[in-house]
Amino acid sequence: MDLMQFLPESFKKIPCHMDYEGQKRAEQLFQVIIILFGVVGFIWGYICQQFSQTMYILLAGFALSCILTLPPWPMFRRKPLQWQKERPEPSSDQKEASTPSQTSQKSKKKK
Repeated sequence: MDLMQFLPESFKKIPCHMDYEGQKRAEQLFQVIIILFGVVGFIWGYICQQFSQTMYILLAGFALSCILTLPPWPMFRRKPLQWQKERPEPSSDQKEASTPSQTSQKSKKKK
């Protein structure tokens, strides 16, 4: 069952993809935020002598990084890939006409 049919048209128009460069930038941003908040949380927790403070700060960094990196923001969609256009399917008459000649050429090559 396709759940997309139940969504309103306004939701269907929302872009939900990132390009490869955007994925790389999002991953780097995620790592920088987590490391930064981890270091700050560790230092603050050491000063306060409370491990829970470290975890709260790390959790806040995780939440911030999720907000910044999970949605496909426009900054992550700047370099889309240019795909080749789809080739038209040959009609059934063309398929049948090309099949015997290809078969005979293959058998000649084997001999």
